[in-house]
Amino acid sequence: MIKIAFMFDLLSDILTRLSLRGTLYFRTSFTEPWGVRVPAFRDVARFHFAHRGEALVRVAGVPVPVHLAQGDLIVIPHGTAHVLSCRHTGPDDALPLDDILSRAGFPGHGTLVWGGDESPRDTQLICGHFALAEGSKHLLFDQLPPFIHLRGYGEEAGPWLEATLRVIGAEAGGARLGGDLIALKMSEAIFAQAIRAYIEQAREVDCGVAGFADPHLARALTAFHRNPTSNWTVAALAREAGLSRTGFAERFTARIGATPMSYVTSWRMQIAREAISARGLSVAEAAEVSGYASESAFSRVFKKEIGISPAAFRQGGAESRAA
Repeated sequence: MIKIAFMFDLLSDILTRLSLRGTLYFRTSFTEPWGVRVPAFRDVARFHFAHRGEALVRVAGVPVPVHLAQGDLIVIPHGTAHVLSCRHTGPDDALPLDDILSRAGFPGHGTLVWGGDESPRDTQLICGHFALAEGSKHLLFDQLPPFIHLRGYGEEAGPWLEATLRVIGAEAGGARLGGDLIALKMSEAIFAQAIRAYIEQAREVDCGVAGFADPHLARALTAFHRNPTSNWTVAALAREAGLSRTGFAERFTARIGATPMSYVTSWRMQIAREAISARGLSVAEAAEVSGYASESAFSRVFKKEIGISPAAFRQGGAESRAA
């Protein structure tokens, strides 16, 4: 339980800082034959939950289709193009999503009704996406696979998931005060739970996301995330982990996929990015909240990590807010 608590604390901080925003696409009523081609999209993760019926999911670059059974959830973390279809429809016969939305006269809310008349029983999917703020990144996201398939997710989560999905469908895009915020937060919870479940399943693997479930590494990561501006060194992180300096550094690099200090630097730049874009802080203030005494040193690291100088990044954000 301690390990799971550490992991969820880390996930909470990571998802919040990366400015994750969830949106419900629609609920579907698809009757055979049907097929939908979903385009690729940058900085977006998508999810599909099989509320009733089943579907095939063909993710670009993945040779074998995923069978999405009733109660299954699939998350496509990197916004990769994919095809949703019934068993009778091949990928070449699937229509682009925009075409289907147009032909179906979908108004942007409610249920998307589409398909043929070969079966009286429809496939009901709940589809949504999660958008990351521009420039946001984290090793955890980078190391997620092309898709995460959680079988029997509805049964495992029990009434909580069903109730959550019903509330999202009712609140998203509605006229009641706070409806969009409620839907947003609940869809974020679904995404966080899906990632947590995947990390728990992968914890025996020696690298990548499994490192975040390692109890020693999780203690060090949690300490750092709680106080990121402290004077962190490999030795200080190793003490938090309860390991020797060398043992910690080797374990961290092998299981997380980066050195401890590169992780520290990368996350501090995400703090700075969020401070500039969401809070409107100056470059000097962003340097301070991310643990840098020197504005020039901060600017060099920021440009290397984010790909643009903090001054230019701030100017772009200011122009977006004014538009």
